[in-house]
Amino acid sequence: MPQTRIPCLLMRGGTSKGAFFLADHLPQDPALRDRVLLAVMGSPDPRQIDGLGGADPLTSKVAIIRPSARADADVDYLFAQVNVDKAVVDYGQNCGNILAAVGPFALERQLIAATNGITPVRIFMENTGQTATAYVPVEDGQVCYQGDLRIDGVPGTAAKISVEFADIAGSSCGALLPTGNARDIFDGTEVTCIDNGMPVVLLRAADLGRSGYESREQLDADSELKARLESIRLQAGLKMNLGDVSQRTVPKMTLIAEPRNGGAISSRTFIPHRCHASIGVLGAVSVASACLMPGSVTEGLANTPSGPTPLISVEHPTGEFSVELKLDMGKSGAERLAGCGLLRTARLIFEGVVMVSGEVWGGK
Repeated sequence: MPQTRIPCLLMRGGTSKGAFFLADHLPQDPALRDRVLLAVMGSPDPRQIDGLGGADPLTSKVAIIRPSARADADVDYLFAQVNVDKAVVDYGQNCGNILAAVGPFALERQLIAATNGITPVRIFMENTGQTATAYVPVEDGQVCYQGDLRIDGVPGTAAKISVEFADIAGSSCGALLPTGNARDIFDGTEVTCIDNGMPVVLLRAADLGRSGYESREQLDADSELKARLESIRLQAGLKMNLGDVSQRTVPKMTLIAEPRNGGAISSRTFIPHRCHASIGVLGAVSVASACLMPGSVTEGLANTPSGPTPLISVEHPTGEFSVELKLDMGKSGAERLAGCGLLRTARLIFEGVVMVSGEVWGGK
């Protein structure tokens, strides 16, 4: 049986990399689509040797995009996290890094017209029902990928893509503080459960007998710590209205400590069982938001600026990630958070067709 050819762009968005598809080029049946995406990435296999995946959650991602029928969006974006070593595709979250490449993809596929200078692309995030606007640089009618913005976790520099979010509080859990508390206790450990674009559980590293400055490799090898984190994650998932998260990649578990390099907080994030090389975009937004939340576990650790638009620098294993939060100074607590923005880069790596076995899908 011949292989099936599927048009595909491989793109880097922020510190992640993924396969980008037009929705019409994939099966409409969700179960069949999942089998196709697993085949595209080469999952389940620790090396993903038979697919595009790079044997890492950060490089086993998919964006599915279609023209939007909504009045407030140009395109609809569905994010799929393809598990590396399990036959699981998770749609229960957004990915802000992959989001950074959605605007360029929409222009590459001519879903909207490019305007020289900056082209705004309004994006509806199907996973969580929120919207964002990406401001994509364009020269001579083409996406401009070259520029001088450097982001930690990516070599070299590239063009700046600004992404502004509307209200993303409670994107997956229904509330910014889904348990109703700024601080909860699981297995005797204090945590803060927060969802400002990404469900995250923050824990003080010192409470678990760690410094919070360990390398990614040290934490990946720390089986005792990972077992403790998973126990807390399963309990927190229920309290965060996520249900049984044993087969899901959310919530993300983030160890925090005092900043060391001039930032607001130091972080080590698990996604959910491997330590992130940096930190996810929306995960950084949630961590930054917790730094401004009275009563959270960040109190006494975070060094946060004041003002209506504080820039919160979240340190991570390979550098830092800055999030600009917009505050309503007339309100307090969770109601203070009114929006956020960030800077990312993206690049088109290749355009072509990806092949999957005809036994998986024979095409349309």
